[in-house]
This record gives sequence, structure tokens and C-alpha cells, in this order.
Amino acid sequence: MNKYKILIVDDDENICELIRLYLEKDNFETMVAFSGIRAVELQKEFNPDLILLDIMLPGIDGWQVCREIRKVSNVPIIMLTAKGETFDRILGLELGADDYIPKPFDTKEVIARIKAVLRRSNPVSDNDLKIVKYDKLIINLTNYELIVDSNTVDTPPKELELIFHLASNPNRVYTRDQLLDEVWGFDYYGDSRTVDVHVKRLREKLEGISDKWNLKTVWGVGYKFEVK
Repeated sequence: MNKYKILIVDDDENICELIRLYLEKDNFETMVAFSGIRAVELQKEFNPDLILLDIMLPGIDGWQVCREIRKVSNVPIIMLTAKGETFDRILGLELGADDYIPKPFDTKEVIARIKAVLRRSNPVSDNDLKIVKYDKLIINLTNYELIVDSNTVDTPPKELELIFHLASNPNRVYTRDQLLDEVWGFDYYGDSRTVDVHVKRLREKLEGISDKWNLKTVWGVGYKFEVK
């Protein structure tokens, strides 16, 4: 498989270099632009698989860059900016951005977000379909759908990835640290209660649906998808 190509757009050379080093270590091919005008040029020349785009840029800003690129391409765009207000996030998504990461950020999380967006944006063959099925439950990671008792339930991507990972390995017990590493895909610097919060939200969607499976806590260890 060819390397994914990532265009990094930010006027801060240190940020660009840091992200570039992490991406190339993870076998991505990269190109860097320090201005909006150069970003538009490189989108045509470099033909990236994904663009990491800062908003505050000299010349034309990230909003305008996003508008210009969307006129000619559906390449995935992740907005990267110091602005974290709800209005900015909504505007970015309305302009066609696929994700939004406010600064300051953890570089490993940025890499994990890039991988997640690339997974969602690249169609897979029938042989690569990621679907697990149980009684009254379908977890479709190809289309990012959770179907519970024949109803599609709105589920954030990370919750869906978590339940898919557990359900793909029934009756296997995972520690919180294992789940952070294998589902989040980076070394999480917060605490492991992140997993607990996601499990709680999943239980609100799944509890009592079937007596043939259960999202179970293994006290003192972690969690498992128990199939009876």
C-alpha cells in the first residue's frame, strides 16, 4: 500500500516540524505550507490524502483555504486552531471540514484523529467490511453505525470504536490502559476514567436489550463484552 500523503498548513514552523516528525515516523508522507496561498497551490501539486489546516494564516486564512479547496476537492480536512469557540467549530464543519482540533493539542492525539478520519474517508472492499452482529445488535465500523433492536442509534465515533473492539473479541477482558492504547491509538495523558465515561454512555444505549450478551465490568481489571 502507498503511503498516505498529509499536507500540514500552519504559519508556526515549530508546530509544522513537530507534526511532520510524528507523521513521518508513522510512515506518512508529508508536505508543509506556511501560508494559505501556498496551501491552495500544494493541494493541486501534492494531491494530499488529508489536509491539517490552521485557521490563523498570513494572506488568506484557513476558512478561505477550506472554501477554495472545497470548490475542487473532497479531500478530508482537519481544522487546527487556537480558537475553540462553538461558533468556530460550527463554521469549520459547515465549510466542509471533517474534524476540528483546538490548540494546545497533544501531537499523538492529532495523529490518532488523522488516522480515524482517513479510515472513515477511504472506502473498503467487501472483504474489509468491519461489522459484528449479535442478538439485536449490529456494530458497523465501515459506515460508523450502531443498530440496536433494529433502530439506528446516534453514537460518537470513539464510543462506536470502543464497543466494536470489545465485541470483536468476545469474553476477552481488557484493562483500561489496553483500551486506551488499542482504541484511542495513542498514549493518553489524562486518566483512565476516560474509558469509564465511554462505557457508561454505551451502557445507556445497550443495557437491557438482550440477555445473550452484556458489556460487563470485571472489577479490579477492566471490561469485556460477555457473550453467554
